[in-house]
This record gives sequence, structure tokens and C-alpha cells, in this order.
Amino acid sequence: MSADASSIRILAVDDHPLVRQGIAGLVAIQSDMTLVAEASNGRDAIQQFRTHRPDVTLMDLQMQEMNGVDAIIAIRNEFPEARIIVLTTYTGDVQILRAMKAGARAYLLKNLLHKELLETIRAVHAGKKTLSPEASFQLAEHATDDALTAGEITVLRLIAAGNANKQIADQLSITEETVKGRVKNILSKLGANDRTHAAMIGLKRGIIEF
Repeated sequence: MSADASSIRILAVDDHPLVRQGIAGLVAIQSDMTLVAEASNGRDAIQQFRTHRPDVTLMDLQMQEMNGVDAIIAIRNEFPEARIIVLTTYTGDVQILRAMKAGARAYLLKNLLHKELLETIRAVHAGKKTLSPEASFQLAEHATDDALTAGEITVLRLIAAGNANKQIADQLSITEETVKGRVKNILSKLGANDRTHAAMIGLKRGIIEF
């Protein structure tokens, strides 16, 4: 992993070895890029970043120990100029916004790895921000939606975990009527047919996570 002084130095962070191997294979045949380090979770990513100070970091979102968004926040707090590309299978608009607000410079889907990865690395290294077409579509589709309140998100998370209204009321120390009101708002805001549908939408958009 020796790096030429003029090449873009890359850190690849993903909990799947095959994905890291795929990235390594793509980067290896580029004359202007070098893979300087790899990490399998967010905590390791922070350590590898401190050690290697890469020009561009490729960051998965869903990982054990520490997720990608938390790792982005930690790295950017310590190294504000860090240029990080999210590389994920998740297309939820809330997830995308969360990553970009944390400081990611690009959001790319793994199914577009071969097509867009290299040009995205070069664009981010040159100081640009970029979103994959699918990510842009998801943001545009929900741009005018009413956001769920913190209380509604908590109720939605408990719905997704299989709790009935009374159980939710007991856990949150609120009345069952309050829970019913929040559920009604959740269904309306998400355009959901029922509680199960609302939970599915919440997971897909990244409003809640398991």
C-alpha cells in the first residue's frame, strides 16, 4: 500500500470483506489512486484515519461497534477538512440527510460501485459534493413532507418493535389517548395505510433503525 505523492490516498471502511476487496481491486488499477488503509467498523475507521490521514474516506453506514454517521461526526470533529464518501445500500431520504449533515461530501449506492465510484472519488478530492441519482430522487420525493416530531419517532420505533398502544403508553409514561394521537399523525405524515406499513416506511427512509 505504498502511496505515490501525487495519488489520491484512500481509506475504505466497510464491515464486508468482499466490498473492501472490490474497492481495492478497482483502486489498484488507477494510476492516480492508492488504497492506504481499511477498517471494518467506525471505531477502527477513526484510528485508521488518525494514522494515515487519507485524502478521501469511503464509509459504510450500517456497521457493528460504531455506525458510519457517528464515525463521520467523530472524524470531522477532529479533522474538519476530512473528505468522506458514504458508500451504502440504504436509500432512505432521512438517512441521506443525516449523513450529509454529519459532513459527508457524497452519497453513493453500492450497486453503482463500478460505474460511479472512481469519478466520485475524484470529484470529492477536487472539493465537490455529489449525490447518486437515486439519492437525489429520494430527497426530492420527500422534500415537502412534514417531518415527524421526536415524540412521534419514539412511538414509531416502539411500533416497529411490536408494541401495542397500551404498552407504548406504559413505557413512555403517557396516556393511551396521547399514543393514539401520535399514531394518527404518523400515519398521516408518512402516507401509511396502517401501523405495520408505517414501520416499514420508517425503516426504509431511515427515520428509525433496528
